Amino acid sequence: MSELSGQSRRSLLPRTYVSLRMWEMVGTAVFNLFVFTLLIVYLFPIVYMTATALMETVQLRDRNAPPYPAMQLSATYEGKSYKIYDVPFGEESRHLALVTPGRSSSEFIDPQSPNTGLIHWEGNWRQLIGVYKFHMTWENFRLLFRSLRFPEMLRNTLLLALITEIGVLASSIVVAYGFARFPIPGGNLIFYLMIATILIPEKVTLIPTYFMFVRVLGWSGSWLPIVLPFFFGNAVYIFLLRQNFKSIPKDLDEAAMLDGAGPLRTLISVILPQSWPVVITVSLLHFFYMWNETRQASLYLSTRRDLIPVSFGIQNFQSLAPVQNQLQASALVIMIVPVLILIISQRYFMRNLVITGAEG
Repeated sequence: MSELSGQSRRSLLPRTYVSLRMWEMVGTAVFNLFVFTLLIVYLFPIVYMTATALMETVQLRDRNAPPYPAMQLSATYEGKSYKIYDVPFGEESRHLALVTPGRSSSEFIDPQSPNTGLIHWEGNWRQLIGVYKFHMTWENFRLLFRSLRFPEMLRNTLLLALITEIGVLASSIVVAYGFARFPIPGGNLIFYLMIATILIPEKVTLIPTYFMFVRVLGWSGSWLPIVLPFFFGNAVYIFLLRQNFKSIPKDLDEAAMLDGAGPLRTLISVILPQSWPVVITVSLLHFFYMWNETRQASLYLSTRRDLIPVSFGIQNFQSLAPVQNQLQASALVIMIVPVLILIISQRYFMRNLVITGAEG
């Protein structure tokens, strides 16, 4: 009896392994399908934006036009151009050029043999669907660059990003180094208060800062209200840098001190060389913020068109040219630069996530 039970157990083992293996494969396939579905849904607005930016305005007015950039085919007859439609004749259909449209009947020509004469067709031509071919246009982008002083605005954006980058990195690194390495009295409380400032809505400080910069200091029409606050650090960047600095062993600091290095030399020679991933991450985050900056520019630079950045200039263009393909083209220009930079530097983001999470 025991031998039979042992044999039955051994015979069940392969079946159990096969069933578990099958469930694992099915589960993996379902999960991958779910991930790809979410990816398609997430990328659909970007694909739609790109396709619309490459469309001609006439295609947007055609309800029968395909969703991709296309142009309706046309044929020349007696020196004039006529659009080609898919015309049904019983169970078949022909590609014919509409010459004389009518509500109940229309006349067409065959683009392949226009000399055969007109072809009479009974029906409303407005119900016909045109014949299209893939066609992209760059006129929307040409119009954008002709309407804006794009090189000047790009220069302003890069200068603003560079100046504020230096200020926010220098101040945030020094403050984060102090929180991570020095026993400051009440340091944890000060750090938590600084983190709490992230929760303050920007709209709350909008009027006081505007009054101070414009009415008191008279900085309207200059970069000072935009640049100066970054020289006092950023709470989010300080938090990221502090978490990274705390993950570096303090034994390295002590070894540097034995060699005669002071706190500043230790920061420059020991801490920062091991913190490049988080420093680059903070730099990129700040660049993305400055690239998309519109609120501060609209407040302080509305009277100085020669100082406005790219995002604010394109925002004004969108309000003056409310055509969908031109709006999508301008939005694509704003989006493409940060996306390219993020794709190139994504490994630094992933490395920073690992290093920052190594120690709380």
